[in-house]
Amino acid sequence: MEIVDFTLKVFQEALLNALAHRDYQNQGSVYVKHYPDKVVIENPGGFPEGITQNNIITHPSVSRNKLIAETLQRLKYVQRTGQGVDIIYRDMVSSGKPYPEYRSYSDAVSLTMYSGIDDIEFVKFIAEEQNSRQWNSSLAELMILRFLTDNRRISFSEARELLQGTKDITQKSLNSLIKKGLIEISGKKYMLTAKMYQAVKSDIEYMQDKVLQYVKAKGLIMEYMVVL
Repeated sequence: MEIVDFTLKVFQEALLNALAHRDYQNQGSVYVKHYPDKVVIENPGGFPEGITQNNIITHPSVSRNKLIAETLQRLKYVQRTGQGVDIIYRDMVSSGKPYPEYRSYSDAVSLTMYSGIDDIEFVKFIAEEQNSRQWNSSLAELMILRFLTDNRRISFSEARELLQGTKDITQKSLNSLIKKGLIEISGKKYMLTAKMYQAVKSDIEYMQDKVLQYVKAKGLIMEYMVVL
């Protein structure tokens, strides 16, 4: 399995986003800075009104230069206007790389994309799923799975903050992963199923988590009995 630093699709989306959404009243340039472990793309102009680092995944697209964005779409340089951030996130998450980092300043926006791979086993699992069947998981579902490969459990509130989504979107994503047999309920939180542990971690870690869950449950039961 070949893993490149950045796919052409991601680099193209990131660069075209910078060109389409920059502030052309500002005489500054779009800069592409290539480092050994990352690429940084900077464009003049801060985020459009209403968009922040905390809602950039889910906020409806705000086009600063609508004509340019529509032209890029008609020329088929982009798949559809308003999908750039989603495409970048999905590709980076599926490739096991750190999340892209957006930062907004008063007169500029920067996007940092790291080339290092955090979890090769996660990448292999996603690749196998894509090859063996039609992979229809949403970006939200991929982000939850990725979180759980690094953390034993996730609460509903943590999932909602991670996804930058509403209660309905968060619950729908969690329920979908449960239905697919990829996560399960663990007390008041969610954890990977044995199937997922076999793919990205190990059976030992799964059993450790289940034992820990049991011990905590027994502790709560004993505490309740003492109070009574």
